[in-house]
Parts: sequence; C-alpha cells; structure tokens
Amino acid sequence: MISLSAIETLLACCFVLVAGRVLTSRVGVLARYSIPDPVVGGILFAVLVFLLTDFSGVTVALEANIRPTLMLIFFGCVGLTANLKLLAAGGPRLIAFLLVLIPFVVLQNVIGLGMAWLLDLHPLMGLIAGSITLVGGHGTGAAYAGSFADVNNIQNIMTLAMTSATIGLVLGGLIGGPVAERLLKRHKLKGSLDRVDADLEGGNDVAGTADSNRQAPPDSSTYIVSLTAAFVCLAGGIALADMAQDWPVNIPNFLWCMLIGIVIRNLGGWLGLKLDDRATEMIGTLALSIFLGLTMMTLDVGSVLALAGPLAIILLVQAIFAAVYASLVVFRALKKDYEAAVISAAFCGFSMGATATAIANMQALVRRHGPAPESFIVVPVTGAFLVDIINVTVLTTFLSLPFVGGL
Repeated sequence: MISLSAIETLLACCFVLVAGRVLTSRVGVLARYSIPDPVVGGILFAVLVFLLTDFSGVTVALEANIRPTLMLIFFGCVGLTANLKLLAAGGPRLIAFLLVLIPFVVLQNVIGLGMAWLLDLHPLMGLIAGSITLVGGHGTGAAYAGSFADVNNIQNIMTLAMTSATIGLVLGGLIGGPVAERLLKRHKLKGSLDRVDADLEGGNDVAGTADSNRQAPPDSSTYIVSLTAAFVCLAGGIALADMAQDWPVNIPNFLWCMLIGIVIRNLGGWLGLKLDDRATEMIGTLALSIFLGLTMMTLDVGSVLALAGPLAIILLVQAIFAAVYASLVVFRALKKDYEAAVISAAFCGFSMGATATAIANMQALVRRHGPAPESFIVVPVTGAFLVDIINVTVLTTFLSLPFVGGL
C-alpha cells in the first residue's frame, strides 16, 4: 500500500493540475469544449491508480482532509468579489434562473423514478439517482441514504448514494463546457476576449486601448491582504455556522463564509479597506482547483465499475436530460446572450454534481472567451443555498407519495 501524507498528496495534486492544463491546452477536443483542468487531470490520476491496483494489487491512500477548508476559502473569495450593484443588475436573471430550476428538479426525480421502474429497482433508487445526489451532492445523499438504510433496509444504499454523487459530479464537469460552446457557436455569441481576437485579426489597433486600461499587477502585499480577508471569512463562517446549528433552518457553513465576504466587499470601502479583485480571484481559483483536483483523484474507479450497472444507465439519461434542458430552457430563459451560455454550463455543473463543478465550468469558459460577471453572482447564490431549499421541498413531496415508500 502506498500512503501519501498531506504534503505528498498536495504535491500529487499539483502534478495532476499541471497534467490537466497540458492536456486541455494540447488535446483539441478538451480545449474546444472547455473541460476544466482539475476534472481532466483528476480522472486520469484515478484511472491510473485503478489500473495500478488492478494489475499489481498495490493501493494508494491519499490524505485529503484539507478539502473542506479549501471549499470554504473558495466561497469566501466568491463573496469578497461579489459586487452587490452587479447583483441588483442581475436580479431579473437570478429570478428567471430560479423559475426554470424548480421544474427541472421535479423532472429530474420523475426521470429517476421512471428509470427505476423500467430497470425493476426500488423507487427510492430513482430518487437516489435523482435530485438527492445530483442536485443535493454528497452531503444530501449521505443524509437521505442513512435514513433509507434504517427505515427501508436497502442494501449498500450509502455506497450507491456516494457513487451516484461522484459519477454525477464527473458528468457535470464533462457536459457543461460542450453545452456552452455549442450555444456560443450556434447563436454566434462572443465574450470580450473573442472580440479582442476578432479586432486583432481584422487589423484594428487595440494596443493603445489595452495600454490605457492596463493595471499594475498585484504585488505580495496585495495578495496578503486578500488572503487575510479570505481567512477572516473562513474563521467567521465556521464560528457563525456553529452558533446557528440549532436553528430551524440549516444554513451551510460555506454560505456563512460567502456572506461575510459579501459584507467585507461591499462595506469595507467605507472603512478604507479596498481589495484587489484579481488577487482575491486568484486565491479562490487556486483553492477551487486543488479542491476539485483532490475530489477527482479520490474517485474510486473500481467501486464505480462494480456498482455502476443500472445506476450508470440512470445517470447517463440524467446527464442527457440536463444538457438538453440547459440548452432549450435555461439558455432561452436567461436572455440568450453570452452570460446565459456561461450560466447554462454552470447549470450542468450543479444540476449533476456540485456548485464547485459549476464554478469550474464557468472558469474554463471565461478563461477562453472573457469575463461573465453576472454569472459569478447568480450561480453561487443559487447553488449555495436557494437550490437546497427547492430540492428539500420537492423531495419531501415525492417521499410522501405512497408508491415511493420513503420516510
């Protein structure tokens, strides 16, 4: 057995991220469809570990306990770059996004139940391969699976739930980029970087404009200030989550971190505190990349193959439905512009996996095509909190149906 320490695991993750970057920049199909670097490198690592174990019997253990901390830092940085003026401007888009999300969660469970019936599975397996693990993620999946195991005595329900959430996370990272790239191409939409490239190809002089708008790059002190603010969000968010754990409504700790960041970002100016968004975004991107890389690296390919079977069929159908819904419903409801295409990619991410996957999908797109500021407000707010309220409400309704046999 090969057991990697925390430092060795982080080193391996860095190699994974570098490998993912090299592959996405040099393999045409990966670059063309904006597949996130951590997804590519992490899956490659997981497959190699599976082959090593399968052929030699040697297992690899990773020390990945830092993942929750990285996720909280990331959401703190999201809050620290959240301009409420942009949120006000994106209010109609946020409302439209929520309106199309509600029927999707319902239909996702209808598809899960229908596929479970066709494959002669327990109806609860349809919900497990529905919004419980896909919209809800690993945390919601573990909570419901524990209850199902106690009440309904379904064998391996916890393992199946974790496998479903993991496969969904991978699929969400794989389909988001292609969906958005197809929308951009079909509707001839361009981001700011695309327009600059077009100007350069057309012989227009954009150098003077670029020079006039160029800012000095962040220095070490700038990064230290942003990092300090991120750790304030981290410590404050954990403290508030502990204080609020007995509240009737469960507010996740990462939402507290993001809310503290929003307060610092929008009220700190009155106290003379100004953060450089470029430094904050770099810290957040780094935390997200390592988090997602570690998550993909710990994917147990052997368990996925052993348990896949009917579950994989249901999840494949769910992925196709999410891609179609994002293209035909989400994109059209959100004004059919560049921001709508970016949010459609994010929708694929958290409708099949997690908010982290949604953000990674967006980052891969904006790195290639240009910023989408409204998207980075609408998606975290929806994915961090509002979607959980919708999901719990819909699941409670489905579990109350007599033929489901829920709680």
